[in-house]
Order: sequence, then structure tokens, then C-alpha cells
Amino acid sequence: MQALSDYDFTLPPELIAQLPLAERSASRLLHVINADENTVDSPAFMDRQFTDIVDLLSAGDLLVFNDTRVLKARFFGVKKTGGKVEVLIERVIDHSTVHAQVRASKSPPAGTSLRLADAFDVVVGERVGEFFTLTFPADVFELIEAHGRLPLPPYIERGEAHEADTFDETRYQTVYAKQPGAVAAPTAGLHFDAALLERLQQKGVQFAYVTLHVGAGTFQPVRVENLAEHKMHSEWYTIAATTVDAVRATKAAGGKVIAVGTTSLRALESASQSGVLQAGSADTALFITPGYRFKTVDRLITNFHLPKSTLLMLVSAFVGYDVIKAAYAHAIAEKYRFFSYGDAMLLTYK
Repeated sequence: MQALSDYDFTLPPELIAQLPLAERSASRLLHVINADENTVDSPAFMDRQFTDIVDLLSAGDLLVFNDTRVLKARFFGVKKTGGKVEVLIERVIDHSTVHAQVRASKSPPAGTSLRLADAFDVVVGERVGEFFTLTFPADVFELIEAHGRLPLPPYIERGEAHEADTFDETRYQTVYAKQPGAVAAPTAGLHFDAALLERLQQKGVQFAYVTLHVGAGTFQPVRVENLAEHKMHSEWYTIAATTVDAVRATKAAGGKVIAVGTTSLRALESASQSGVLQAGSADTALFITPGYRFKTVDRLITNFHLPKSTLLMLVSAFVGYDVIKAAYAHAIAEKYRFFSYGDAMLLTYK
């Protein structure tokens, strides 16, 4: 049995990055070198700067980025009775409908309306699992952009109201964010700036994109000790034919497919369950734990993840449980910065 407690570790609170660095690419990079990469008997850890990624990739390699854009998905409002509510949009269904978390002293029944941001009313519809269906009076994306607030992960502290500031609104987006729909950033991509992307292109590294809209479920804790009993949250992804073609061309030429972040990896692997990467759009609830055989991704750029999280299980599947355990111990000893605004790792599939 794979157990939740196996993925716990103690992290000093001061290592949780509360603010991004002044420059995106100024973060550190822990290069995890597998035993079969350097013919040693155990993994080696190289402490680098993120800009060293240019030297660690080769011409003909393919970086696959997640181009989702974080929505201003957080709203404060009131019920008709005057009671306060907090709404966090989980998914945009169409241009007038969303699924959302609604926090209130008492759950609002279907048919009632909520006043959000003191600007417009939404109507509560049926529940879908833990989420409420909300109908907006006008275009969802326009109302979100005009009146919403950028959601931040629960471990980033911004005072009692936990509100993002204008700096967060820029830095909690990747520079290539394009497709609106996420409620959390694909944080491995936050390390790339325009200058670094240009250097990679000049070297001959190729770029491709997927879209996976990160949901709030990414921050939900696993609540069962037996991981076989865990129900994975669902997220929507799309992969274009051009990305599939780029992956196939890279593989055929002997290059490596490098996922920028676990969200890019989940999209690629979800679309590869037949054994061959397929273009298209779908929901994925793929839960990757040790024992999973990766079908498309060769290397992974990723941040450091929360204890007992499904993402920690994913990276353990990618390079091995013992390797990740040792890598995280090294990162803590060397005072790497953790989580969304923290430092990164480069991993190679074992």
C-alpha cells in the first residue's frame, strides 16, 4: 500500500517563499542527476542558477509550456440577507456560467442571488459535487477581469484579507500566459523571462504549448492514508495538433521532451494514455504515483511541492521516491525557497 504519511516532511516556515525575486530568472535551480546519467551509484545534486537551464538543454530539445492564464477568480460579496460570502471560481463553463466554491455561514440555496464586489448579481444554481453553479448577468471573463481579485495560494500571506497586490498581478502570471481559465499559476513557468526565452531559442531549443487550467483542487490536501482511495480533482486541458507534431518530431530526431511544470506533464501524459500522444481537449483526473510509466515526458522543470501533496507523489514517480526524499533534504539544508514563488528543480525520468 502506498501511504500518505510516506510523503510528509518538515519544512521550516522561513523557506516558504512569500514574495517573488526581483527578477524572474534569478531563482536557484537544483539539478538532480540520476545515477544512470553519470554512472555513479547514487543521485547527485548540483546547485545552480535557473539561467543555467540554457546549458543543461540541447539544440533540438522541446520545452512544453502551459499557456493558461490565471483569472481574477476571487470575489467578496453578500447574500440578500446581508450575510457575507466569498466566492472562488473553479471553472468557467461558458460565457455566463461558472462552477465555484462559495464560503458562507450557511450555504445559499438554488435560485437565490449573491451580490459580488458590490457590482453585479449572480444566481445560484445546482451543486456539482463541492461546487456551486453560478450564472453571471454578462460575459464572465469581462466581469472577472473588471471586478475580481487574483487568488493566491493559502501559504502566501498578504494580511488578514489575504489579498494579492498589483505586483502579484504581474508576477503570478507567466510571461507567455494566453488562455484565461486557471485559478492558480503553473508556477514552474514563472522563472522564464523574455531574455531567457530568447537565449534558449538562439541555442536551438524548440517551444510548444499545451493548456491546462489549474483548479483550486491543486491545493486540496489528500485526506486518506491509503492513496488508492484518493479521488483526484479534475482539470481541463487541450493539446493542439501542432504540439503533437512537435513532440513526434523531437522524439524522432533524438531530442528530449521537457515539461515545464507538473501541469504541462499532466496534460501530455493524460493525452498519451493510449500509448501515443493525441491532440484534443478533455478533462483529466490522472493521479500519478510511483509505479506509473511515463509515455511522453523525458525531463521535468518543477518547483518544490507541499508535504503530502499529489504533486510530490508525481515527482516521486518521475525520478524515484528515494531520490526525491534525498533531493528535498538537500534543498532544505541548502535553504532553497519553496512553493509557488520559490526555486526550481530539473529532473530526468529514471
